[in-house]
Amino acid sequence: MKKAIVTGAYGAIGKAIAKGIAAKGYDLYILGRDKDALEKCREELIRETGSHHVSCLTADLSLKQEVKSLANNWSGPLHILINNAATTPRSRMETVQGTELQFATNVLGYFWMIRYFSDHMKGLDDARIVNVASYWAGDLNMNDLEFKARSYHNDTAYRQSKQANRMLTVAFAERLKAQGISVLSAHPGDVRSKLSSNLGYGGWESPEEGAATPLFCATDTILKGITGKYFANKQEEHCAFSGDQSAIDKLYDICMQY
Repeated sequence: MKKAIVTGAYGAIGKAIAKGIAAKGYDLYILGRDKDALEKCREELIRETGSHHVSCLTADLSLKQEVKSLANNWSGPLHILINNAATTPRSRMETVQGTELQFATNVLGYFWMIRYFSDHMKGLDDARIVNVASYWAGDLNMNDLEFKARSYHNDTAYRQSKQANRMLTVAFAERLKAQGISVLSAHPGDVRSKLSSNLGYGGWESPEEGAATPLFCATDTILKGITGKYFANKQEEHCAFSGDQSAIDKLYDICMQY
């Protein structure tokens, strides 16, 4: 049975993605830092899909050592990794390591998950990584990624993180292509969730509609071998942030320093 990880699976979109993965017969691992929320999500997924191949992984994705430890203890191959976990605190917060929380979770969390778990994906037939990004992206400032000089606003920080997700998709696609691993990014749709509420937005699409494009990127056979691309509404779209290779490499190098 093929294995899949979905991060942030107890959020609105994350749970819908996880449900879709479980329903397709994968051995599913849902990952988050809230153990109780994970267990509740697991029970709901089992009840709603009939699959008993659902397990919980507890880790704080904003902390490098927790991600690294999780990957070191992983057993067997990993066929699908869906990076979905995100946070949007309304005031500037830092991790226990002193890194601005939104950058640490939304950007470095994705980065570390790919960096450490890709070792378990090498050489597999059609291994895929999907970064849940957004069309709501921009404002990246590589001289002030942690809002130490700029005034923090959670919307600006979120837009920056989603631009970074799309740029790092390209960076990892280039670095993992030779190992047979595809890396794609996806806009999930506009769903009312805790995250969107924190940003001051609503949402008119259902969680299932929001999950459709990430699931398409993760599982549809038509995309086998496609890598480094950005998708929305289950279609490839031009990414305005994918053309500046020097900026992409600079961001990758900065993230490697954390």
